[in-house]
Amino acid sequence: MLRGWANYFKLGRVSIAYRSVDYYTTDRLRRWLRHKHKVQSGGYHNYSDEYLYGTLGPVRLPALSRNLPWAKA
Repeated sequence: MLRGWANYFKLGRVSIAYRSVDYYTTDRLRRWLRHKHKVQSGGYHNYSDEYLYGTLGPVRLPALSRNLPWAKA
């Protein structure tokens, strides 16, 4: 779903928006995992970026903005 959203909004200056959405999605994923596994605190320590992106594999949006085709007028 994130990849489709990123492809739809890929023209223009998107790196700031991609970082914001990436931060929000990782925060929500950590909260969901804490709630699912009934972990009270320490969301980042229990579910680090390496675990989230290495094991679970969500899309990193800032990495998608490296090779974007820019519109030329």
